[in-house]
Amino acid sequence: MDFVTKLPRTSSRHDAIWVIVDWLTKSAHFLPMREDYKMDMLARLYLNEIVVRHGVPILIISDHDSRFTSRFWQSMQDELGTRLDMSTTYHPQIDGQSERTIQTLEDMLRECVMDFGGSWDIHLPLVEFSYNNSYLSSVRCASFEALYGRKCRSPILWVEIREGKLIGPEIVQETTEKISQIKDRLKATRDHKKSYADRRRKPLEFSVGNYVILKVSPWKGVVRFGKKGKLAPRFVGPFEITERINLVAYRLRIPEELKDVHDTFHSVEILEREFKKLKQSRIPIVKVRWNSKRGPEFTWEHEDR
Repeated sequence: MDFVTKLPRTSSRHDAIWVIVDWLTKSAHFLPMREDYKMDMLARLYLNEIVVRHGVPILIISDHDSRFTSRFWQSMQDELGTRLDMSTTYHPQIDGQSERTIQTLEDMLRECVMDFGGSWDIHLPLVEFSYNNSYLSSVRCASFEALYGRKCRSPILWVEIREGKLIGPEIVQETTEKISQIKDRLKATRDHKKSYADRRRKPLEFSVGNYVILKVSPWKGVVRFGKKGKLAPRFVGPFEITERINLVAYRLRIPEELKDVHDTFHSVEILEREFKKLKQSRIPIVKVRWNSKRGPEFTWEHEDR
């Protein structure tokens, strides 16, 4: 679970989206909401849109948003028998899945508003439908098919099968055309991102016993590594790798004074290399991708750092 906030306020006064992604099938729900919704409103939205459709989840992963850490939310989930896992900024399996979904959602909404006009919440149901019925390489089918065990029967599929224009009520034709256009946009966006990633990806691997330093990106006012603001360190460490979790995540030996920091981290990758030319020298620099709570961040760093 995650929230997309600070969106343009619509005529229905919506200015945020509650994004809920199923961990197994990657199917998603995009629920329009207001950022000032009280917890009882969110709880009712959750029961009506998620529990009614899918039953009670076994596990929910979310960040430390005040709504998810509230006593009301935690007691409700406890009564339902759902376990809550709270992520941290430096946790490797927090909501990377929802972050990628959110990036795709924002791209699709942007295109919809440009193509069809109107407020973004008008197009949200079609975006959700298109997202859940697009092929995903991770599950080797569409999310809808993975969730229900069958392909979705919809007007857009009739058009593809018959290779002819659907004749019927105007609203059906209009919806079909919009879904087709959104799916084309979604495919183009994913193909573009995959092409860029395939060109730039240079995996960086470590072994148990190696020592690594960590890039620090503390939020404003948050003391995580001893200092905050302009005096906060940019890097901390080195720390010894004690376990390799998977291809991109490692567990580190964290000193006692940092016991509140989660001990498992993502690796980063180097995307580009250049030389910064000065009068008397050339300094090698690298473009590094960092994983953070707000999504990927890119900075140029000295190669020796």
